[in-house]
Amino acid sequence: MSLSSTLRLSSSLLRRSLSQSRHFRFPLSDSYLRRSEASSAVRFFSSHNSRSGKVVGAAKRGDEQVTEESGANNGGFVVSGDGNNGDSRIVPFELHKEATDSYMSYALSVLLGRALPDVRDGLKPVHRRILFALHELGMFSKRPYKKSARVVGEVLGKFHPHGDTAVYDALVRMAQNFSLRYPLIQGHGNFGSIDADPAAAMRYTECRLDPCAEAVLLADLDQNTVDYVANFDNSQKEPSVLPARLPVLLLNGASGIAVGMATNIPPHNLGELVDVLCALIHNPEATLQELLEYMPAPDFPTGGIIMGNLGVLDAYRTGKGRVVVRGKAEVELLDPKTKRNAVIITEIPYQTNKATLVQKIAELVENKTLEGISDIRDESDRNGMRVVIELKRGGDPALVLNNLYRHTALQSSFNCNMVGISNGEPKLMGLKEILQEFIEFRCSVVERRAKFKLSHAQQRKHIIEGIVVGLDNVDDVIQLIKKNSSGSPASAALQKDYGLSEKQAEAILEITLRRLTTLERKKFTDESSSLTEQITKLEQLLSSRTNILKVIEQESIELKDRFSSPRRSLLEDSDSGDLDDIDVIPNEEMLMAISEKGYVKRMKPDTFNLQNRGTIGKSVGKLRVDDMMSDFLVCHAHDHVLFFSDRGIVYSTRAYKIPECSRSAAGTPLVQILNMSEGERVTSIVPVSEFAEDRYLLMLTVNGCIKKVSLKLFSGIRSTGIIAIQLNSGDELKWVRCCSSDDLVAMASQNGMVVLSTCDGVRTLSRNTKGVTAMRLKKEDKMASMDIIPASLRKNMEEKSEDASTGRKQSTGPWLLFVCENGYGKRVPLSSFRRTRLNRIGLLGSKIVEDDRLAAVFVVGLAEDGESDEQVVLVSQSGTVNRIKVRDISIQSRRARGVILMRLDYGGKIQSASLISAADEEEEGEGIPSLEEAASV
Repeated sequence: MSLSSTLRLSSSLLRRSLSQSRHFRFPLSDSYLRRSEASSAVRFFSSHNSRSGKVVGAAKRGDEQVTEESGANNGGFVVSGDGNNGDSRIVPFELHKEATDSYMSYALSVLLGRALPDVRDGLKPVHRRILFALHELGMFSKRPYKKSARVVGEVLGKFHPHGDTAVYDALVRMAQNFSLRYPLIQGHGNFGSIDADPAAAMRYTECRLDPCAEAVLLADLDQNTVDYVANFDNSQKEPSVLPARLPVLLLNGASGIAVGMATNIPPHNLGELVDVLCALIHNPEATLQELLEYMPAPDFPTGGIIMGNLGVLDAYRTGKGRVVVRGKAEVELLDPKTKRNAVIITEIPYQTNKATLVQKIAELVENKTLEGISDIRDESDRNGMRVVIELKRGGDPALVLNNLYRHTALQSSFNCNMVGISNGEPKLMGLKEILQEFIEFRCSVVERRAKFKLSHAQQRKHIIEGIVVGLDNVDDVIQLIKKNSSGSPASAALQKDYGLSEKQAEAILEITLRRLTTLERKKFTDESSSLTEQITKLEQLLSSRTNILKVIEQESIELKDRFSSPRRSLLEDSDSGDLDDIDVIPNEEMLMAISEKGYVKRMKPDTFNLQNRGTIGKSVGKLRVDDMMSDFLVCHAHDHVLFFSDRGIVYSTRAYKIPECSRSAAGTPLVQILNMSEGERVTSIVPVSEFAEDRYLLMLTVNGCIKKVSLKLFSGIRSTGIIAIQLNSGDELKWVRCCSSDDLVAMASQNGMVVLSTCDGVRTLSRNTKGVTAMRLKKEDKMASMDIIPASLRKNMEEKSEDASTGRKQSTGPWLLFVCENGYGKRVPLSSFRRTRLNRIGLLGSKIVEDDRLAAVFVVGLAEDGESDEQVVLVSQSGTVNRIKVRDISIQSRRARGVILMRLDYGGKIQSASLISAADEEEEGEGIPSLEEAASV
């Protein structure tokens, strides 16, 4: 916002308030008006229309008297001359105009004199006056400390007409290494802490200039490099700006609130700042992207991690941007036996109160907003920051950190608003513009310094030349001086006889006898030669702007060699630091169940305990009337869950977005989660953790139509769903599985026929197409199930095919697990089935009795040792769930019926079956196996 627009806004607001105030009436009595006319000690404001022509106020301006003209101008004033003289001057003016002018003056005073820094030296007036006072008091870095109260008194008494608190607070901040990237004052005593502890009183602390401040801001102050202005009472002179050698506005940043505008500039690294300054000197047309190669981002004194560069780029380009900063944390193992971890915070974002941060974390833990934390303590000392956050057993450090970033100030934003005073006006500037402004200012400083040195060198050389002339004629000069009665005639005689100037003559008269020796004469001659060389260099410097820029670059590099330090704030290549829900939700395993009428629910993996074969099982929960279980699978919370409907449409959502329910709950209708059409049913669910290019989705319909589509095509599914397969009339999509080209696919019909084929034999098609025939089905036969066999088992199958041909019982996997609707099941060696092409009748895999059908087929025994560590979860039509070990199921031939897996005397038929892989959790003592992967009907 520019100054003119700010003042216009302030004026309009003030004008509106004054116009509203003119509607109020204050009745005045005639006696009061008479007293007002007779007295000049009272000033009043009124819009009351008096009967008299004028109402005299009491305020005076010199010999003039302020009056209010009633009736002529409502709320206006006139200035009339003194009644004692005959001349009368009337100057009408409006109250709102006078108030507007006064407010503008106040706004300018705040903008230019208090709140905003100057782009040239990067300082506000109070900071500039403190540094100048330290310089005048001789409190340099190599001298002893002195009381801070002495500095504050010096600043208040000579330069800064404000309170002592404001001056001392500014002094304290310039000494804090967590507030400024490069402190300008060295403090001795308690100067506050990062916990927002206040500094000790000024009578207890001591200070002096920092070497960086001396070299960067005060080095050229005594060489007529800047203009001096009068102080508030015209008794002293103070510099209007300090001759900075580096852009301190970017070096230490600034923050301030003025009238209608504010500034907030981040600090930067000195070495990088010098590099980008030199780059702009060499190439004034350099683009912002080229400058970012030298100074990629701010460098905060408290360190931290800067997330991404989009906000930095906006700030450097336009002057406004949002920089996201995270605290730096690491994970430590506290106890190897219990495997308990702790998050150690070593750095926090800039301008963050550590004590408040620790208190906020404790409150969130107490309110159950943050979970997985058992203890928090602050172990920070003079050696550095260390905040220890102990985690509970099994707590995920990454999840805890993400929650800390989301709910606390451990991640915060620095909103850049790079406003500074340029040419006497507030201005919003980008990085390149600030650097260009500084280079112009620095060129003027170097030029003025060179002219100052040139003037002094020329004057000195002029005097030396006169002294040399006197020494060449020393005897005659002595005689001439002895002949004169005083110094003035002697000076005049020297000027006349030897053609000297008055200064040269005075220098000869002031010379002592010891300097008349031959050795001293040689010193004057050498000094004259040195001055001649110095004058030549200075004239050469002033003759070219290129030479001035070389001096600026050289001096900047010297400062870099003295004061540069490694970068504290690290850069992380990230789009932004914003955290989504997925960042704070643990990627835990979960069970998902869906019913025929479209009710879905998410449950914890330990909801169903392991049971023996042939038991009744445990209910999956309440079901609606005439509803039954449709699918049951295992996935992770971060997975993309693809919902395939019977109409060939696929929908997608994250697994954690499905509401978590207890085992007895009915679940949430899918229509509340997905935008499904009326009458549409979900028939298959596929969890996907990553959309890899070499993975495919294999789809199978009830009538035996199969299709293979690249998984990558389903990475961007809109909310209304997309077409997965085109279906024939009367057909519906029933099974969808993930596979690769080298895998095998096993398909079975309800009559127990099995076709084993390669996935590579199924041609890859686009989404919006029909499939090909997978299996020749007999009349009234339908497809029952489909499962995928990993490519890694193909060699084992060929080796074990000989055992199957000899009739020996195969004791190691893989097997095909058959599950029938009446609760029977068995395992058949996979090597008992030969591979065939699609569109074949297949081989008999299981004996199916009357009134029974095949419910599901799974490939089991995929472990390296050939043992089966899987578990099968059976769900009946009434919602009863049974979870049993696959190894307990008998291995039989293809023509056998099988054994009882689940008793269904009162449960009806098997509605769905899911296969899960169980890992041994005996080490953790839980007794409940974890769930890793699933294949459902």
